[in-house]
Amino acid sequence: MQFFSSWRVLVVAVAALALNGCASSPDEMVQCGTVSSYLAPDNSANLYRVVVTHLDDVAVISRPNYLLSPGEHKFTVAELIHSPELKVLLSARKVKVFSVNVAADQRYHIGAKFNTDKIYIGQNSLYWQPVVWQTESHQCEMKR
Repeated sequence: MQFFSSWRVLVVAVAALALNGCASSPDEMVQCGTVSSYLAPDNSANLYRVVVTHLDDVAVISRPNYLLSPGEHKFTVAELIHSPELKVLLSARKVKVFSVNVAADQRYHIGAKFNTDKIYIGQNSLYWQPVVWQTESHQCEMKR
């Protein structure tokens, strides 16, 4: 009978340690904001998706969301403009760098603004600019 009692105590102790390891204490969590590039903006407003190539000067594999500490973060992006009005050469389609000032518990949707107010031909790279096209409240916590 004592064997089963010791065994039960051992199982309860292991389970408690496992649960404690899964839970993060408030001291281990830090505030953050989210920058997202997955949501397709309204093309009728001349907004298009972008692909993130670098974050804070470090090459990244593009992903839908970036959980970031509050403060300014630098994104290098490539536009994904698919419009019959775009007549710029592929060689002119360069990445652009812009900054997002991230606040805690905010989500920023980034994209490419297609500037249709002028005709862009040849090597002109002014046909687009990276933008934050939507901001919304979004709870964000990340581990230290």
